[in-house]
Amino acid sequence: RIIDFEVQIFCAREHNNYFPHFFSDDELQRFFEECDRIGERRRNRNTDNNKLTVPVFFRFLYSTGIRTTGARLLKRTDVNLQNGVVSVEKTKGYHQHYIVMHDSMLALMRKYDEAIDVVIPNRLYFFPASKDTGHDGGWVTRNFHINWDKSNPGVPAVPYDLRHYYAITNINAWVNKGFEFDTRVHYLSKSMGHSTIKSTLGYYNLVPYMAELIYEKTNGDMENMIPEIMYEES
Repeated sequence: RIIDFEVQIFCAREHNNYFPHFFSDDELQRFFEECDRIGERRRNRNTDNNKLTVPVFFRFLYSTGIRTTGARLLKRTDVNLQNGVVSVEKTKGYHQHYIVMHDSMLALMRKYDEAIDVVIPNRLYFFPASKDTGHDGGWVTRNFHINWDKSNPGVPAVPYDLRHYYAITNINAWVNKGFEFDTRVHYLSKSMGHSTIKSTLGYYNLVPYMAELIYEKTNGDMENMIPEIMYEES
């Protein structure tokens, strides 16, 4: 019962009691395959842009854990296609931080950059709207649900769940590989742009196995143990 209680506390603080969807591999595969088919079913002036952007944009969210706002407002100069480092600018409520892309994502971003440059030459935004402006939040939500609802009908999910999935997948990967709690959680917190470590620690309560493991190893003293580790971003 303690896990359920802690999940409710975290979600109430962060997202208005919305409980994040835990993606399965099959759900994600169907979703991305549907994104790849966008050019087959849409015929309008934005098709060329969307069929290039949508598959890469949502894979970028999935593989980096970046906030949807940060991704849609990325400038081309923020993305270093040589070393794979992405600079996420400081915005209201968020700190500037850096993300290092996986090699496979970097390769995809390089291909996208070349392809979209043909459609919108010398663009300002990395993921540009048709007039080289940043996409608005409605574009993200709309394109997510067009592809998600078609590939996984009846399963509730939102774009921000990809960020939750990134955090949870990383935390799950730490099980039985040496705890190294402070170093691992600190790196994850920095990569996700959390202002304090507390926001990152909340994800432990969304990972049932990890929460159970911590609770077991601390003899039920989980609530006292987790808040002790505090790092403030400079």
